[in-house]
Amino acid sequence: MSKKLVRLLVLFIVLTVVGGVIWSWMKRPSAPAKPAAPVAAVPPTLEFLPQEVVTAAPVEIRQTLSLSGSLRAVDMSTVKARVAADVRQVLVREGESVRAGQIVVVTDGTEYEARVAQARGNLDAARAQLEIATKTRDNNRVLMEKGFISRNAFDNAASQYAAAEANVAAARGAMNIVQKSLNDTVIRTPISGLVAARYVQPGEKVSPDNKLLDIVNLQKMELEAAVPTSDIAQIVIGQPVSLHIEGLPETFEGKVVRINPSTQTGSRSVLVYVQVANPKNVLRVGMFAEAQLVLRAKQGVLALPQSAVRKDSQGAFVYTIANGQLSKTAVTVGIDGRSGEDYLTEIVSGLDFGAQVVRTDMGNLQTGTRVRVAAPATAR
Repeated sequence: MSKKLVRLLVLFIVLTVVGGVIWSWMKRPSAPAKPAAPVAAVPPTLEFLPQEVVTAAPVEIRQTLSLSGSLRAVDMSTVKARVAADVRQVLVREGESVRAGQIVVVTDGTEYEARVAQARGNLDAARAQLEIATKTRDNNRVLMEKGFISRNAFDNAASQYAAAEANVAAARGAMNIVQKSLNDTVIRTPISGLVAARYVQPGEKVSPDNKLLDIVNLQKMELEAAVPTSDIAQIVIGQPVSLHIEGLPETFEGKVVRINPSTQTGSRSVLVYVQVANPKNVLRVGMFAEAQLVLRAKQGVLALPQSAVRKDSQGAFVYTIANGQLSKTAVTVGIDGRSGEDYLTEIVSGLDFGAQVVRTDMGNLQTGTRVRVAAPATAR
C-alpha cells in the first residue's frame, strides 16, 4: 500500500471520530431552566392635581339670599314749568352738573312784569285810601269826644277805615301772587346732581306742569328687589348686601334701608330697598345689579367647597388624604354659604384644621388607596 493511500485512510478515520463526538454532544438533553422568581404585586397609586385637593383652614362663611333688580337714584327730581310762557334760555344740557338753587331755565316774564306793575298801582291806591280813612276816623273820634258829632257818624268813619284796610290787604295779596308768577319765570333746580334729560328748547311755549328737565343725584343709589314671602322674615333693616353691577368689575357694599309693608299683587313678594354709596358716580340709573344679602355670617369656621362634601344613607362624609392613603371620613355639616365667590359648606365636627380633603367629586373612591398629590406646575 502506498504512503499516499495510508494518509488518506488515517484522515478519514479522524474525521469520522470527530463527527461522531460532535453528533453525540448535540443530541445530549439540555438542563431544565430555573423558574423565574415571582414579582411582588405593587398596589396602584392614585395621583391628584393640586387644584383637586383642599386644605381645611378657618374662613368666614356667609349665608346669603340672592337679589336682583335695576338701580335708581335716591334723590331725583323733575323740573317743571310753573307758569305759561315762552322759553327764552335753557342753560344746561344732559350730563352737566348742577347745584341746588341754580338757574336752569329762563322764560319770558314780560306779561308778568306788567301784571306786577298793575298790582303795585292797585296796592298804592289802596294805601292812599287807607290813609284818608285813617285821618277821617281819627278826626271823627276827637269830634265825637267833644260832642260835635254823633256816635253813629264816628262808626261810619270807622267802617270806612276797616274797608280801606281790607282793600290794602287784598291788594297786597294780589301783588304777592303776580310777583310769585314773575319769579316763577326763572326756574331753579331743587336738588344738586346731574341733568339726565332735557325736554324743551328755546322758543318753545310751555304751560304749567310741562316737563323741562330731569335731575338725578348719583351720590346715593338704591336697588329695589322683590323677596319671596317665605324669606322676608329673615330680613331686617341694616343687613349688609354685596352688589355685582353688570359691566363693572368691582363689588359694591350696601345695606337694607327699607322694607315695603305690603306684598306685590300677583307675585306675592315683598319689595326690599338696598342703598349703596356712589361717591365717584360710577353707578348709573338703570344699571342691572345682582346682590347677595347676608342673612348670617360666621367667622373662623371650618368650611369646605360644596363639591367636597358627599352624602349617602349614613350621612355626610369627605375623602381625606393622610400618610399617603385615602380615607372616608364622616362629618357633621352646618350652614351652606359663600366665602368670596366660592360656595362652601360648614363642617361642625369630624374634621380638624389642616386636613387634606379631595375637592372634586370623582365618584366612589376606595378607602386605603395609596395616593399622592402632584407638585404644582412652575411657571417658565
